[in-house]
Amino acid sequence: MRAPIGDFTDARPAPDRLDLLTGPVADAVRAWTGPVPADQVLYVDTDPAVADTAVFVEHHGADLLDASANCVVVAARRGGDTTLAACVVGSATRVDVNGVVRRHLGARKASFAPADTATGESGMEYGGITPVGLPAAWPLLVDAAVVDMPWVLVGSGRRRGKLILPGKALGQLPGAVVLEGLGVPVTREGRGASGGSGSDAPRGESGGS
Repeated sequence: MRAPIGDFTDARPAPDRLDLLTGPVADAVRAWTGPVPADQVLYVDTDPAVADTAVFVEHHGADLLDASANCVVVAARRGGDTTLAACVVGSATRVDVNGVVRRHLGARKASFAPADTATGESGMEYGGITPVGLPAAWPLLVDAAVVDMPWVLVGSGRRRGKLILPGKALGQLPGAVVLEGLGVPVTREGRGASGGSGSDAPRGESGGS
C-alpha cells in the first residue's frame, strides 16, 4: 500500500502493526475512537538512523517538511508545581514555548522537558515521541495549522517507523486543544534554540519526522 504522502510504498494500517509500536502507542491504537477510523492511521517502517528531521527530509524528499509535524514535550512551572505537556507543530516551525504555551498553561515559566523525563514519563523513545498514546494527564496542544493538513507524518513512539494520519485526527486525540499560533516560523537565529525542527528538545531530534 502506498502512503498518501512521501515515497513510502509499504504503508499499513497501524492496527495491523501493533508489534512494531511501543506499549502506550499500541494501546492508544487499540482504543482508537472518533470520526477518523483507526485504519486511516498508517504505519510506515523507516530507518532509525534517519529519524531526525533534517536527515529524514534529506533522505525522503524536501516536500515532506511541509507535511510533517513534531511532538515536543515541555515542562510548565507555577510555584512549586510542574506540569508536563506535549505540543504538536509543523516541522518547519518551532513551538512558541514562552508565549502561547506558557500563557495557555498559566505557567510562570515553560521550557523543554529533559530527555529522560520525556521518555521516562511517556514510555517512548527519544527522537520518536508521538502525540498518539501520551499520558492521559498531559495537556496536548496542537497547532491549528497541523490540524488543517490533509495528511501528517509524525513519530511512532520509536525512532524506527512513522505514523501518517489525517491532520484532523490529531485534534480528536484525548485531551487535545487546538491553538492558533502555537508553531511559529523558524528563523536562522532561532533554529535549534527554541525547538524549531526538533521534537523532544531544542537540538533538532525529531519526534515527527
